[in-house]
Amino acid sequence: MKLQSLRIPGALVSLSVFTWLLGSPEVFAEAALPPAPERQKELVHLVRQDCGSCHGMTLQGGLGPPLTAAVLQDKAVDSLVATIRGGRPGTPMPPWHRFLSEAEARWIVEQLRAGFPEER
Repeated sequence: MKLQSLRIPGALVSLSVFTWLLGSPEVFAEAALPPAPERQKELVHLVRQDCGSCHGMTLQGGLGPPLTAAVLQDKAVDSLVATIRGGRPGTPMPPWHRFLSEAEARWIVEQLRAGFPEER
């Protein structure tokens, strides 16, 4: 990648600094796209089976709290995404960052807040 510079009156700022501060353009593009249909199907299965093992198979609660649209409506999306990706230290909630991108975690949150779909 060729580094370019942006001249601001009185300063010379490298675009690499902006990339470091804001993230790469690829990150923004990835975050804006929903997962492919086949991946969506896999994510629904993951939530129903893996998340359901603690949050209840119908997501109404169990060891973990309910993941229903009504319960999640007043929760901040970014906070829910962070919980999915980073887990909750000191609780049974594990981090899922190894298995889910931020865009996939955000898609899951959006689906949960809309009433999670059944497996197809």
